[in-house]
Amino acid sequence: MSVLEVKQAISKMSKQERREVQLYLIKLRHSTPAWKRATAKTIREMQAGKFTTIEQLEARIARG
Repeated sequence: MSVLEVKQAISKMSKQERREVQLYLIKLRHSTPAWKRATAKTIREMQAGKFTTIEQLEARIARG
């Protein structure tokens, strides 16, 4: 099945079916070694006290 055929099939699905496909794709992405490494790194950094405060986040957003 081509990507175009998949897109066409998805466009014919109900909202609930599309939601299930979306959740499945997210699950696939989260099962990749790269995602697992990145998540583990973030967790280690947070446990070491390295995180972004709300104030820092708001300042970043304000700067653009």
